[in-house]
Amino acid sequence: MLTTPPHDTPPALRLASARGRWTLLATVTGSGVVLLGSTATNVALPDIGRDFDAGLTVLQWTVNAYMLTLAGLMLLGGALGDRFGRRRVFVVGTLWFAAASLLCAIAPDAYTLIAARALQGVGGALLTPGALAIIEASFHPDDRPRAIGLWSGFGGVAAALGPFVGGWLVDGAGWRWTFFLTLAPALLCAPLALRHVPESKSTHLQETAPLGEKSRRPPGFDVTGSALAALTLALATYALTEARTGGPVAVGAAAGSILAGWAFLLVERRSAHPVVPLSIFSSRQFSAVNVITLCVYAGTGGFFFLTALELQIVVGYSALAAGAAMLPNTALMLLFSSRSAVFAKRFGPRTPLTLGPLVCGVGMLLMLRVGPSASYLRDVLPALLVMGCGMVLMVAPLSVTLLSSVDAEHAGLASGVNNAAARAAGLVAVAGLPLLVGMGPDAYRSAAAFDMSFSRAMPLCAGLLIAGALVAFTLLPRTTATAHRSYGGAHGWLMEPLPLSRYAHHRSAD
Repeated sequence: MLTTPPHDTPPALRLASARGRWTLLATVTGSGVVLLGSTATNVALPDIGRDFDAGLTVLQWTVNAYMLTLAGLMLLGGALGDRFGRRRVFVVGTLWFAAASLLCAIAPDAYTLIAARALQGVGGALLTPGALAIIEASFHPDDRPRAIGLWSGFGGVAAALGPFVGGWLVDGAGWRWTFFLTLAPALLCAPLALRHVPESKSTHLQETAPLGEKSRRPPGFDVTGSALAALTLALATYALTEARTGGPVAVGAAAGSILAGWAFLLVERRSAHPVVPLSIFSSRQFSAVNVITLCVYAGTGGFFFLTALELQIVVGYSALAAGAAMLPNTALMLLFSSRSAVFAKRFGPRTPLTLGPLVCGVGMLLMLRVGPSASYLRDVLPALLVMGCGMVLMVAPLSVTLLSSVDAEHAGLASGVNNAAARAAGLVAVAGLPLLVGMGPDAYRSAAAFDMSFSRAMPLCAGLLIAGALVAFTLLPRTTATAHRSYGGAHGWLMEPLPLSRYAHHRSAD
């Protein structure tokens, strides 16, 4: 049985202090290299395909191998940080990511590149949940919303700069330098974290039978559950990616994914130390945030994957121009993310998490105007500006709302679950959207064929964002202007985190 010792004093790290700023910089840098590993690669995909004479399936796996290990091992990464120390696992993850980036850069063929991308995802799974958990566990509650907002904002900047810098490198030195791009900041992040980031870990104790005495040893790991989670995603991804040509093998992979998912739920229900305690989903806010995450990150993941290709294949942009087209998101996220996080903390999550996905959906529908003769100022820029405004409203409040639904002891677990949901959603979108819109293996070689598929995909992506908005409006609490310590009702949800030990008994009322 797990018990949660009370906190005698809250975390004291202040954002205005030198150590607070260095800690924030380390977490931003670590998360940034993971995002760069995704977005910078997207603009390089056409060149990778030409260099290796590969079809669309290879390009999908270049993205999905990374997303698969990132999503499948994210829960384990959060649990490792909670047990062995979030800073320690964060540093290991950054160094692992750097080594894998080097392997990607020197890959001699497509299959080696895909394997190295999978290793990159392992490093990302170790460091990503730790970044948000470090902020939650280290900063004073008064500074935490702004710190999360800055982390989200600068992370969005890294994601938006990735296509621009990646495009510049692809057009200049070549696509391999998009992987060298993540190597240097990853290597700089490790010593920065070791020097400035305070160590934190879960202080949960494990009771020993039969005497009931508490051991200082944390609970063990659910290795079976972690393996089944990764297997479920791997088989589902294979089934979606290979469905056009895989025949009975793809059908078998789909069936295996369903069976592995069912086995995962059984194992988690019976495990003494599950990787995902199912009782955590008894918190309506936590469950709602993760459903919203699945919807919005599936939609945005598909959007950014296909848009980077649309601008190059159909509109005729260079890789640099396609990356530069995304820069409006950078400016908007940099300027306004911290403000949106504070707004969500003060007034509640329903408004930003309803409006944000809706605005993003409008931006996606505006992309239907983009075609072979599209004008950047008339067609592309308005759509991306609207998309950026929606992401400002959505990204930071999503993180604040997530962490407000759990106590600091379980920040790593909560971050791991949510990040896994986000990455799994993007993974399924990249694997499944081409299948749903009838995109053939050579579609990216034909501007007309790709443009037709893109036009069919954007409404689907927008529909996912609208679904996320409906979930937010239905299940998240109303706005609140007062802070009361409470574990029930809308007014308490954003002000005091809900201890995990009370999840099983919590039934919130809106």
